[in-house]
Amino acid sequence: MDYYLVYASPVASGNSAVPEGILVEEFILADDYSAAGLVSVGWSSQDRRWRASSDTSRRIRTDALLRRRVVPVARQTAEVFHRGLAGEDLPDEAVLSAYCRVGATMSMPAPLRLSAARVTTGFHETRLYRILFANELNPGALANLRAVWRMTITGDPADPHVRVLGTAGRRIGGDAFSWDLRRLGAMDAWCVDLTVDLADSRDEAVGPLLRELTTTMRAQGLIPVTIDRFS
Repeated sequence: MDYYLVYASPVASGNSAVPEGILVEEFILADDYSAAGLVSVGWSSQDRRWRASSDTSRRIRTDALLRRRVVPVARQTAEVFHRGLAGEDLPDEAVLSAYCRVGATMSMPAPLRLSAARVTTGFHETRLYRILFANELNPGALANLRAVWRMTITGDPADPHVRVLGTAGRRIGGDAFSWDLRRLGAMDAWCVDLTVDLADSRDEAVGPLLRELTTTMRAQGLIPVTIDRFS
């Protein structure tokens, strides 16, 4: 699950303002770990109760001004603020997940396939995923990603025409993973394109890595929009 602090006004560096609410989101995943939907619930100091927040979730992905009032945080940080605002512990994730799904209707979409299946030589299956994000990625955040991922910088971040800024990879058992950090036109749209080469029919390493990449980007202020599988 993903946690956000929501403020009454745009958050500036060093701002000591107290948030007015907490937003909790959960991506519903298909069997191949692509996103089938997004559900959410929020708590505000105004009405002091949890309620469905799908409209807020949609708006923070389309409204740049609203995004300036929203800060992605870890659960531990959300716990501290919820205890201070509500005077009680943050519900555990099983409870929050149930809150998120109240009244939610979800239909599994047909898999998005933009290219014919092509398998890398020596592997059983090749997949391509895209994790789409909204928000700005500043130079400090890019430096952090480079350090965490041991990412090779492949383009000048200052050049607006450069799309792929860096690439990284990892082996997990017999599986090979590589990913590109890509800028999508506007400065506040980014994605991580993940290529998965599976050694056999087992794919249990895919989900945790997609989650890890998403969490790492959130730690730099990015807001995940969806997880698509292209092939």
